Amino acid sequence: MVQGNRRTVSDLRRGNRAAVLRRLYFDGPLSRQDLGPVTGLSSGSISNVVGELVADGLVEEAGSVDSDGGRPRTLLRVSPGSGRMIGVDVGETRVRVELFDVTLTELARTERPLTGVGYEVDVIVEHVRSGIAEVLDHGGVTPDQLLGVGIGVPGIIERTAERGAVVHGQTIGWDGVPLEALLREAGQLPPEIPYFIDNGAKTLGQAEMWFGAGRGATSAVVVLFGSGVGACLVTDVVEQGRALEWGHLTVRVGGRRCRCGAPGCLEAYAGAEAVLERWVEAGGVPPADVDEETRLTALLAAAYPLSGPADPVALGVVEETAEYLGAGLSDLINLFRPERILVGGWAGLQFGSRFLADVRRHAATYSLHHPGARVGVEMGRLGPDAVTVGAATLPLADFLARGGRQARAAASAVGPAWRAALEDRVIS
Repeated sequence: MVQGNRRTVSDLRRGNRAAVLRRLYFDGPLSRQDLGPVTGLSSGSISNVVGELVADGLVEEAGSVDSDGGRPRTLLRVSPGSGRMIGVDVGETRVRVELFDVTLTELARTERPLTGVGYEVDVIVEHVRSGIAEVLDHGGVTPDQLLGVGIGVPGIIERTAERGAVVHGQTIGWDGVPLEALLREAGQLPPEIPYFIDNGAKTLGQAEMWFGAGRGATSAVVVLFGSGVGACLVTDVVEQGRALEWGHLTVRVGGRRCRCGAPGCLEAYAGAEAVLERWVEAGGVPPADVDEETRLTALLAAAYPLSGPADPVALGVVEETAEYLGAGLSDLINLFRPERILVGGWAGLQFGSRFLADVRRHAATYSLHHPGARVGVEMGRLGPDAVTVGAATLPLADFLARGGRQARAAASAVGPAWRAALEDRVIS
């Protein structure tokens, strides 16, 4: 039997609303006359859609501009008060929780350190739960105002019908952790408020592509360089990004043991945790009883002192790390031929431009000439909050795709009429 695949009137209206909202969000303020050419909608459709969005409180006037010989054109923008989102970064040294309006203006934030705690599931769930409660309280926001909660976590995310998002984080000891179900069981938010859980490198990538150094690029790889390393691929085919377990490419057969348990992974040489271990093995003496970020700061201060000669051991470790990262980037270049590679993450920000030239040089050495000559390797622009901002874009993206409609709980399934009529005749 051939089944239809027609779009309903409701689908068309939602698509038109989404097209207008996206243009106003990313390119606004715009006038009604501007919206026609950039959305492909007729002036009548624009008038109807804008009228609906204004009535729903999603779009508001933002001044006017003169037109050529005619009446001034009223500019429109997405209303900052049309919704609230929470972004959560389950990072390597802390859990960061931020509350935003739809323009991604920060309304409140809080952090929970992970030093000495690790990734104990119950601790992480409580940190997220209490962090959400704190930012809602400080921001004067009630849960029903939320478009959703976005969460960036390490690992591979599996989406299941029974338990929602399940996290497989081998490097942090999470084997099939039903994070979404655990957060639901905490009972803090109404059941209709959605959670959007994804890999932290992917949320970083989406933030940089929407608002940072990736804007305008048709293809990019965004690298998260922290205790471990990860990456997100964004192309015209994979517009929402795809998390890549780049840190677990093998760079040395039979090499150092990685946190994942395998030998020779890139992360075992270029992740901040491994970099610090190699510094100690080479004779370096990092400060005691401090967190990983402080120890990495000490390594870089020894390698690049403000005055006096560099510590040759520290400098050697940093230079070797640059080569490992460059070689790792060459794999991404050869496999995906991106237009840009953007480096982010807390360790990437610490290393920053001081070793970027070396990374570029090694990436060019190890990659094929044609794709290697056409890629730009740059630092990300959104700083240490990029994962949190990216996490908040997950509910925002859903909101825009729905044309500003709130996500609703799925209705109870109703079978076809023949099923109810004939079910009594079925012989059990």
